Amino acid sequence: MSISTPGGPERRPTVVSTGKKPAAGRPAAADRPAGGKAGSGKGNPRPTAGGKGRKPVAPVKVSQGRSWGPIALFVAVGVLAASIIGYGAWAAYKGSQPWEERADAIKGVVDYRKTDKDMVKGGQHQQGVIKYDVLPPVGGPHNPAWQNCMGNVYTAPIANEHAVHSLEHGTVWITYRPDLPADQVTKLKAKVEGKEKLMLSPYEGLDKPISLQAWGFQLKVDNADDSRIDEFIKTLRVNASIEGPNANCAQGVTATGTTPRDMGNQMDQPVTQ
Repeated sequence: MSISTPGGPERRPTVVSTGKKPAAGRPAAADRPAGGKAGSGKGNPRPTAGGKGRKPVAPVKVSQGRSWGPIALFVAVGVLAASIIGYGAWAAYKGSQPWEERADAIKGVVDYRKTDKDMVKGGQHQQGVIKYDVLPPVGGPHNPAWQNCMGNVYTAPIANEHAVHSLEHGTVWITYRPDLPADQVTKLKAKVEGKEKLMLSPYEGLDKPISLQAWGFQLKVDNADDSRIDEFIKTLRVNASIEGPNANCAQGVTATGTTPRDMGNQMDQPVTQ
């Protein structure tokens, strides 16, 4: 401490030493800024010895971009699963519909049960030749003997009168033009042969290459690859019977020819019903 005397020369203050040296890297007490500790206040703090006390610098993340492969695969699998579930639900709904509705939903099918109820009454047995308004016929009076319909493949025309009785028993009768290519006939044969309540025969005068008949229903198509053939068979075979699913298809007429074989002059002697 110093005391100035008035009018005397100015004296410098006497510095009293404590005998301690400042720590390395630290300023002496006289050099510290007033009102704060070393390293405090505004401005960047001085680094401590050895760099200790610094805050760690966070690493900078570099974006690698999205991996679209797994995402696309996940989406594709999801779409496929949804499609399968949707189709299953649609198939279940369609299968639960009455067979008449499923039959009418087949594109191009003609339902004579709606347009000519007298024709499809059934049980009208009649001997001799019968005239039919719809050809090939799908119902109406018919011979007491049915055509054998245990998956029979006939290579020549058969009598309408016997065929109609087979339809009444729940048969699907597939007919085709005699000039249908052999490979097409082979495909139709594969759908029929050996399968109960199905039969196949050529038919003269068809306005389409192939015509399918069930009791009261008809569908005409251009070729044997048409998917509606299988749909018609699946929907109407047995179902279209008006005599129940157990109506006989065996022990019928197996001879070909367009003239009906009445009881007493036929070779097969079928059981009538």
